[in-house]
Amino acid sequence: MSTPASAPRESRHGAKLNTVDYMREAVLFDGERVRAQHTRFWLLLILASIIATAGVVADSTATVIGAMIVAPLMRPIQGTMLSTVLGDRRNLIRSVLIMLAGVAAVIGIGLLFGLVLIQDMSASTNAQIAGRVSPKFVDLLAALATGVVGSVALLRSDISDALPGVAIAISLVPPLAVVGLTLESGHWAQAAGAMLLFTTNVAAILATGAVVMAIYGYARLRIEQAEDKEAERRRRARSYLTTLILLLVVSVPLTYSSLKTIDDRVRMAQVTSFVQDATEGSRWEIVSIDPRESSRILVIVKGEPPLPDVAAVYQAMEDDGLDVSLIDLEFIPAYGFDSEHLEAPTG
Repeated sequence: MSTPASAPRESRHGAKLNTVDYMREAVLFDGERVRAQHTRFWLLLILASIIATAGVVADSTATVIGAMIVAPLMRPIQGTMLSTVLGDRRNLIRSVLIMLAGVAAVIGIGLLFGLVLIQDMSASTNAQIAGRVSPKFVDLLAALATGVVGSVALLRSDISDALPGVAIAISLVPPLAVVGLTLESGHWAQAAGAMLLFTTNVAAILATGAVVMAIYGYARLRIEQAEDKEAERRRRARSYLTTLILLLVVSVPLTYSSLKTIDDRVRMAQVTSFVQDATEGSRWEIVSIDPRESSRILVIVKGEPPLPDVAAVYQAMEDDGLDVSLIDLEFIPAYGFDSEHLEAPTG
């Protein structure tokens, strides 16, 4: 029985697909056209970085999605995966270096944008940033599923049309743009969170790609061609183990972030209940309740004097076991006016 690599299919145009040569040409920076490949990659990456950063600054989801489609950063990541599976050390090193250089370039463009901006760029002022600085375990699950689609799309021409959707789903350039913006603004924790999201997506692409390639039989090619098959099997096992360790490493902070989010939501629900009880029957109402850094919670309440018994609210929350030192209540007086009841100025 022939392997998938030795029995390629043909597209409706007659081009052979799903061979090792086809995949190498698709994701590796190698061959006669290597200069053109580099030119295309860096041109698209720089443009995508500018688009993504501008989209984040403008808080425009459509613009950020456009950058995801243009961004070519998935190529060196898949190139790293393919080189690992095929045992191509030269292209593995090349793909890793291009990926790292691309990461540095996107972060650098984000930093440059931050230098010319007047406003502070942080999760509290920008929804695009807020959505990328607190990755959770569910983000890893989504990245794994998306990585599978991307790997299968690389192998099979009949579902290659899914690649634009993969580019949108697997967020690579926007988190790096957020890293640059938040670093320049001095929000180190948020920058670390955005970098964790990017690392999670990279780990998912590498892990799922290796698994999918093994399922389709490509992982056996290098072993079958190697003179020392046992040494090649050990090398392959080390590669898979490294990828597994990378997944476990990113899983720890993602799980912590998920548990922290659940805890924040439980605490916010408790605080909301106490404030609503204290303001019941008055003209005060909660406008917003948001988690802040260092596990703090900010509650903004608007209304008309007199103030409710704030001390009693804090005491009730403390009696219920809440750490009131992490809860900030902000009461903002608001006065309503009706033009019909405004008195004309005298004198």
